[in-house]
Amino acid sequence: MDHSSDPKSDPKNHSNSSGAGAQQKTQGDSHGHAEARSAEFTAEQLAELMKFKNDYLYLAAEFENYKKNAIKERSDLRRFGAERLAVDILEVVDIFEKALSTEVTSENLDSFRKGIELTATQLKAALAKNGIEEIPALGKAFDPAVFEALSSEVSADLPPGHISRVFRKPYKLHDRVIRHGQVIVAKEKE
Repeated sequence: MDHSSDPKSDPKNHSNSSGAGAQQKTQGDSHGHAEARSAEFTAEQLAELMKFKNDYLYLAAEFENYKKNAIKERSDLRRFGAERLAVDILEVVDIFEKALSTEVTSENLDSFRKGIELTATQLKAALAKNGIEEIPALGKAFDPAVFEALSSEVSADLPPGHISRVFRKPYKLHDRVIRHGQVIVAKEKE
């Protein structure tokens, strides 16, 4: 019998087959180690892992709810943010409507004028209560961040670069200019 044709007797085949078997055994051993390692977790550790997973899922759900609520609050703030100001101004509107329904005669002209002045004071107080205030302008140094210069004029009373006349008063909301003033700026004689 010729041993050269028998694959079992061929030393090359023998080493290959034993190498493949050894490789399979090594893979089986590493798989067995992984199973052994996962089996090494105690019931206490598994319970702790489940607790961490549940805590994570709870926090993720809470964060999603927070995002939805923040979006809704922002939307409501845009829609209803001026409510407090509107209520305060409506009080003044009521007074104006009463004044307009009054017939003005020569006898009540002075009291009518005083009523309008008081109403204007009340309107400014309502605006101030909501953070809206007039920025002083007349005689102040010109600031392009607050004022818009319409023109300039020679003034003997004011130094150059100061406001001599105001056409439209500037206003701020807290620290932000919300309406620029339109002014005339003093200049030197040429």
